Amino acid sequence: MAQPLKIGIVAGEVSGDLLGGELIRCLRTHFPDAEFQGMGGETMIAAGLQSLFPMDRLSVMGFVEPLKRLPELLHIRKTLYRHFLDWGADLVVGIDSPDFNLGLELKLRRCGVLTAHYVSPSVWAWRQGRVKKIARAVDLMLTLLPFESDFYRQHQVPVAFVGHPLADRIPLADSTSAGADLEADKVAARVSLGLDSTAPLLAIMPGSRGSEVALMGDLFLQAARQLHREAPQLKFVIPSANSARHSEISQLLSQYPDLPVTLVAGNSHTAMAASDAVLLTSGTTALEAMLLKKPMVVAYRLGGASFWLASKLVKTPYISLPNLVAGEPLVPELIQDQANVANLVTETRAMLFDKDKRRFLESTFTRLHQSLSLGASATAASALAKMINERRQHVQRSV
Repeated sequence: MAQPLKIGIVAGEVSGDLLGGELIRCLRTHFPDAEFQGMGGETMIAAGLQSLFPMDRLSVMGFVEPLKRLPELLHIRKTLYRHFLDWGADLVVGIDSPDFNLGLELKLRRCGVLTAHYVSPSVWAWRQGRVKKIARAVDLMLTLLPFESDFYRQHQVPVAFVGHPLADRIPLADSTSAGADLEADKVAARVSLGLDSTAPLLAIMPGSRGSEVALMGDLFLQAARQLHREAPQLKFVIPSANSARHSEISQLLSQYPDLPVTLVAGNSHTAMAASDAVLLTSGTTALEAMLLKKPMVVAYRLGGASFWLASKLVKTPYISLPNLVAGEPLVPELIQDQANVANLVTETRAMLFDKDKRRFLESTFTRLHQSLSLGASATAASALAKMINERRQHVQRSV
């Protein structure tokens, strides 16, 4: 009787744990008796993973903290490497966490283990030379965005574009009723947040990091004040990413007592759904706004030295995901010195009140949503199952 398939999966962040849990469930439709071991959180464990280490041991950020923890991280990676070889893993999938997972995948692949990496690092944007290591480390790269798969094909790295899980989670309205559905969703979101159901509303998203709020928060509120002077009926909603950001934004708002702003804890998705347009700091928030079909203005500032370094390293024409996915400048990007009050007011005013522009973006965002909504977990599982079955067939022919 054939041995059950043995699949290793390693995730180091909450987002990776969510992806891993869904991936395990979808892989079971192809291999019901498969065994899963590796490293993951509550979601992956609930799906059937035997986790050899607590996932939060990989959840380190910044430059200094990983260096402090380097001996532990190297020990974990070495232990996983030895375990997967001794266990006889048929496939090992690293989910995100590229600094940890790619090194593990490289060593395992050299020993003949099938390897895959789920969620591409931003190699297409900066440090493109990393693609050479990726080519040696993985038998298959699973990407969430189409331009990422194009990049890997150009560098002869086996790749499968599986779509974005966020595009699967946010409902895609039927084209014949999209406008009415968006309006209904907007009204429902406003009711849930206790917001005016009729006034124009701008969602302001200054970022989830303290440094982003420090650089962008006051700038966004200055622009909001000017917009409110021009359109006194306009109101604002700001969702705070966490308690620390809530406190920081509250302090900023104390300097704008006459600005009609509702500050909510969390609920970023609902706040954007309630809005007519979004003023945001670049990041995943821009993708979520696009999937919610919200016109947006994207802005970003860095410290002077950081911006100089980024301008030398980054090799992409856009910084926002809507523009990167579309391959054209759909939404305005105001970076560094261009991110000033005058430009923010001009661009945001158009997003709020130019009906033709709003209709064009809603239609275009719907098309882009369709292109990303592929059932990411099931598609990724099918791509991995195909690779496993091809390896099995190759082994059988060689015997």
